[in-house]
Amino acid sequence: MELRIKELCKVKGILQKELAQKIGVTDIALRASLKGNPTIGTLEKVANALGVNITELFEKSQSNTAGITCPHCGKNITIKAE
Repeated sequence: MELRIKELCKVKGILQKELAQKIGVTDIALRASLKGNPTIGTLEKVANALGVNITELFEKSQSNTAGITCPHCGKNITIKAE
């Protein structure tokens, strides 16, 4: 699942470096955390700093499609339910 933090930063007019300062971590630490498996605490801090609900940090799924990443080639595969 992709996080929308970059997108939300653009919308709010804030750089990720500024976001990191707001939540009390370095820019590098924030990027590393968000690339890996961020804790709920980190996500709460990010959501509060951006002034959004924590659910807004996650990519919205389309109602009748799902996506997976091929473990062999790394390509995205979209599955559409009818």
